[in-house]
Formats: sequence, C-alpha cells, structure tokens
Amino acid sequence: MKSLISYQWINTNSQLSTICEEARKAKVVALDTEFIRTRTYYPILGLIQLFDGKQVSLIDPCAITDFAPFIALLADPDTTKVLHACSEDLEVFEHQFNQLPQPMLDTQIMAGFAGVGTSIGFAKLVLHYLDIELDKGASRTDWLARPLSEEQLQYAAADVCFLLPIYEELAKALENSRWEKAVNEECEALLGKRKIIEDKNKAYKNITNAWRLNTQELAILQLLAKWRIEEAQKRNLALNFVVKEASLWQIAKIQPKHTSQLLEFMHPNEVRIHGKKILWLVEQGKAVEPDAQPAPIIRLVDEQGYKYNLQAMLQKLDEIRPLDLATELLASRRQLNQLFKWFIDGQPQEKLPELLIGWRKPFGEQLLSVLS
Repeated sequence: MKSLISYQWINTNSQLSTICEEARKAKVVALDTEFIRTRTYYPILGLIQLFDGKQVSLIDPCAITDFAPFIALLADPDTTKVLHACSEDLEVFEHQFNQLPQPMLDTQIMAGFAGVGTSIGFAKLVLHYLDIELDKGASRTDWLARPLSEEQLQYAAADVCFLLPIYEELAKALENSRWEKAVNEECEALLGKRKIIEDKNKAYKNITNAWRLNTQELAILQLLAKWRIEEAQKRNLALNFVVKEASLWQIAKIQPKHTSQLLEFMHPNEVRIHGKKILWLVEQGKAVEPDAQPAPIIRLVDEQGYKYNLQAMLQKLDEIRPLDLATELLASRRQLNQLFKWFIDGQPQEKLPELLIGWRKPFGEQLLSVLS
C-alpha cells in the first residue's frame, strides 16, 4: 500500500446517525468488524468498518451508546451488505445488535463460484484484483485499546475500502452465470445457520471420544456439557476456561464421589469453583433411568456400508461435477456424510440434507442414487 486511505472516525451517536442515513442511500455497502475473543464466550466488539462507496467510516463501539441507526442499516432490505468470510462477523452482529445484515453477500463465497479460489483470504483477493499487497503488521491488534495507531486504522480501513471494488469485479464475473443463484443461496444459508437455536442437550455429542462412553456415562456427560455451556454464557467465559473438554469426558467415565478425585486431572481453581456442582451433576446423571439415558453414539465410519458408499459417492461426484466448479463447493465431505446419515436414518423428509436442498438438489439426487 503506497497511499493512505481517507477515513472518518465515528465516536458519537449523531455522527453514527448521519453516516448510516447516508449509507442507506447506497445499493451496496461494505462491512467488517474487529473484535477480541481470547478468554470470552462471546466476541467483544472493538471496531466496525463501513464503506458506502464514497466514505470509509471507522465506528468506535466503545464510545457510542445508541446503535439504532446502524441496526436499521443492517436490516434495510434495499441496501446489500458485502462482507468477506463473514461467519464470525455474523456472530458479532447477532450478539451485539440482535440483527444480522440482510441482504448479505460474502465475497469469499462469490470468489469460489467465480473460479478465483475456494476459501480464499481477503489479502489474496486484493492482490488478485487490485494488485495491492496488504500490510498485515496490525493483524494482532488489541482492538479494544485506545487510541489506535494510524497503522492500525489504515489496516482496518483497507478491509472495507478494497472490498467494494472486489465485490464489483466478482459481481460482473457472476452476472447471468449459472452460479449466481447458488451464491445467493449459500449466503442465505450462512444467515440461516446463525438463526438456529443451539440445543444444549445435544452438546455432549460434540465432546471428543463421547462415542466411547456407555449410556449411563453419556447421561452424566449430557448434564455436564449442558451445564458448561450455561456457565460459560453466564460468565462470558470460553468453554475450556470453565472446565476443559477432556475433563468432562474423564468425569463422566470415572464418576467421582469426592473432589480429591477431581484434583488428579483438573486445575485446583476449577475444582474450588465447580467441584461440588460437578459432583452433584454426576449423581444426577447416575440417577437417570435406563430408558431415559442417551442412546449409544455410533460413529459414522463404523456404520455398515459406510466406506463402500462413500467411495461410490466420491466416484459419482467425479462424474457429475461441473468442470467450472470446485468439488468441495458442490459437495464437501461433511455434506456427503450428512447425505449418507440421512439415508440410513430412513430419509426423514422433515430434515433434508444440504445436498437435497436448493441448487445442489439435482446433483444430490444423483449421489443419492448410488447409495445402497
């Protein structure tokens, strides 16, 4: 970067109202966020970047108290919000404002369908389209610190200043192509996933090696995993800073009766704060009647016919894949597994796998035809 980016620093409610009102006149705006998340369950917002095509604005969430104008911009159906690799940004907006940016387009998704590259980073897109090499020196900034240096502010401004011209290039490449609809569906799907309410009663299934436990041990693990999430949310503390995941599995396995047993594999502070509660949860889990205990967890790789059917799907995928689309965009390994699991579960119509929804459906139906 040889020249400095012009930006305005926004740290009052009236300034925010003015720039958001102006931004809502644009058909497309670029958005980004900077946040800190080292020990917390929720991201802590440090900066919001906005570019409406005319002016780059760096919004200070540490100083502003009324975000109603910004929330209105996020919700405005007439202004498309453009972001890059936005899954974490969506979490920030949802937690901070209870509002997702809609409509929304993600340039990382667009780049994949335009043939530029899958899961491509922003810096590579800037180099590809604008022949500018971004300075990454400020990437490890503490975005809650004030004042921010000029180098840090330039780094933040670049994230949106260059995003709009890249979006315009990608939009041209995809215009009237057969993948334009797919891009819109993928971006809508990202928003849809953020709206799904987490079932804390199923959190135990995500614990490493949970499949090794019997049904009584799983009943204990189920209570422990749910409690850990609730505790993390209440204290805004990252899950492993409440109790480490490996410790939950160990507790469910050995079913301790005394805190001295917990001290053999847990930090003394964890035992001091949570020891009695953990022992109580263990007893609650042991008291669960057999018919109310979770079913045994069977790994997909251990299901009968998995390896054969996966190979059949991969072979079929190679046959049907459009030459202008990366294989992982059409059907990832996770999506193939999801299709197989749905097939062996009796093909419930109330919960279709991703490969049988939207633009993927014609391809998914062909993949489904090889399962046996």
